Amino acid sequence: MQKIKILHIIKSLGRGGAEMLLPETLKIHDTSRFEFHTIYFLPWKNQMVDSIENAGGKVTCFSASNNIKLMQQYSKVIEYCKTNEIDLIHCHLPWAGFLGRLIFSKTKIPVIYTEHNMQERYHIATKKINQFTFNSQSLALGVSEDVTNSIKKNVNPRIPVKTLLNGANTNSFRRDPELGNKTKKELGIPGNALVIGNVTVFRFQKRLIEWLQVFKDIETKNPNVYGIIVGAGPLEEEIKAELQKLKLEKKVFFPGLKTDVKPYFSTMDIFMMSSSFEGLPIALLEAMSMECAIVSTNAGGIKEVIRDKQDGLICKVEEWKKLSELCQVLIDDPKKLNNLKKAARERAVNSFSLKRMVDSLEEIYLSLLPNLRSESEGVKG
Repeated sequence: MQKIKILHIIKSLGRGGAEMLLPETLKIHDTSRFEFHTIYFLPWKNQMVDSIENAGGKVTCFSASNNIKLMQQYSKVIEYCKTNEIDLIHCHLPWAGFLGRLIFSKTKIPVIYTEHNMQERYHIATKKINQFTFNSQSLALGVSEDVTNSIKKNVNPRIPVKTLLNGANTNSFRRDPELGNKTKKELGIPGNALVIGNVTVFRFQKRLIEWLQVFKDIETKNPNVYGIIVGAGPLEEEIKAELQKLKLEKKVFFPGLKTDVKPYFSTMDIFMMSSSFEGLPIALLEAMSMECAIVSTNAGGIKEVIRDKQDGLICKVEEWKKLSELCQVLIDDPKKLNNLKKAARERAVNSFSLKRMVDSLEEIYLSLLPNLRSESEGVKG
């Protein structure tokens, strides 16, 4: 049978949450039915290319140095769709979404858009273009109820908008204590130390300067606590300046941008997030899958994932200073820490597995391609 050809369009393939989902979902998709292509535009942000290709995806870069040049690639993308007989386009994040809507208006190839962020947090120009173009696509997906409600409130769309919660590959993301100990040794962290960590992009909404301030408060009372922040981003200089100001250079480690984060998750006892806003962070779900106890603000979709005192400990966004108290509760009570580690994995497996997400996504793809659905089901049957 001829496979259904899906094209993902995304601005870059660095190690952000949306980008990370592409290779992880590919590992689970029914590749006897679907064939996946990916187009991106920032050649210097290509960390996930190998992972996508290794999982069976086809990747193409149409180089564009800015958003205007990205939009000017539409004729190349249309030509790609014709040459490769693309059946459906799935866009991620605003500028890829704008491009997908332009292609939809010219070709009528079904287009799905996944929104990973709250509308209120976008630049006013992005918000206006989103409002103006939003109905030029088949369907929109929000990664959390918060994100979906934000679309409905700010865009007032005429097209269907559904919530499809993000997921983590709970089979792949499993804690490996041996790997964790090895990584501790490589970083110079004592084997018996308690590790608090984060895996993130260094942007203002992640509040990593505040994260370091919270860590300093914890470390002052607990000398055997160490920190790891995996990632990179535009605020790296300011964050590392704060690290020096707080004299934490020998206590908090920055391994940089990593495509494989499992060794670092395996070292972490507590995964701490200080975000001011979020969609539904993939790194949070991965940390839960790897049995890290969660201490976080209740930003965005985090409160849909973490039930306070049941799956982790959370506080209000504006009360981020309380994160140190919440961590201290777990430092003082190893049994509670261990229970929350296990509870985090249980929650991820039961409610946020990538398999559930992929099954739902395939059903959505097929619902927009009724003719191809009947053909493929006929063959399957």
